[in-house]
Amino acid sequence: MQRQRCLVPTIHAALTILLATGAGITHYEVPMVRANCRARFTAADFDFIVRTLARSQTDQVSLVDLLSDVETRDSILDHPRLISSQFYFYVLARHVLQQGGIGDRKLCDYVASLLETFSHASRLQISDETHHLAEQYISDMLIALNRATPEQAFLLRAHVGNYSLFISGIFHENTQRRSLRGGPDIEFYEQVGRTNYQLVSSHVVARRCELDDVFEGLADRFREVRLALNQLSDQLLNLDEDARPSLSL
Repeated sequence: MQRQRCLVPTIHAALTILLATGAGITHYEVPMVRANCRARFTAADFDFIVRTLARSQTDQVSLVDLLSDVETRDSILDHPRLISSQFYFYVLARHVLQQGGIGDRKLCDYVASLLETFSHASRLQISDETHHLAEQYISDMLIALNRATPEQAFLLRAHVGNYSLFISGIFHENTQRRSLRGGPDIEFYEQVGRTNYQLVSSHVVARRCELDDVFEGLADRFREVRLALNQLSDQLLNLDEDARPSLSL
């Protein structure tokens, strides 16, 4: 059955919400993250799979044929030898979530798209100011809900959930250290993220975009997903270091 087209605009800038006092909400840009990393793989990505896994010309032909089947493609994408810049977020997210006991591919796809979306934003300084701005950023978005349309409210709440998961997942050690000096702690981000994911899971836009089950899963398993991203940060990305002058998000 053909997937129903989502009418919500995809907004690409992840950290460009400008919440100036009195500004209209129509000026805000909130990213609409979709569970669509796999749908956007390119011919170069599939060529990489063939070159990485195939051992002969016969194998290459067979793999190309198999990649046209969605279920077979998904099984191949679970192969631990598959890592490239194109597959970076999906493959890493897939493996850490599986290690955490989360096997839902669609939820994994969403988390990978979330990481990819934030990776394209402007550079973020890891500092006391960053965590103060993060807290203020979330507070301002929640205040903005008072003047939001239902569709804008969906985008804002989804982004609050995404942002909370990203901060508590990728910057967990830094967040814990800042909380000792009065900043928001991990539990703050977990509660805010879980609550907003739960609220958007029943939204008509979530159903139209076929994301209601993803949001419900993230609300139910926020802590487990967060812990998986902690592992990703600790073992692979090494992003949660005060010594680093800046982070490309």
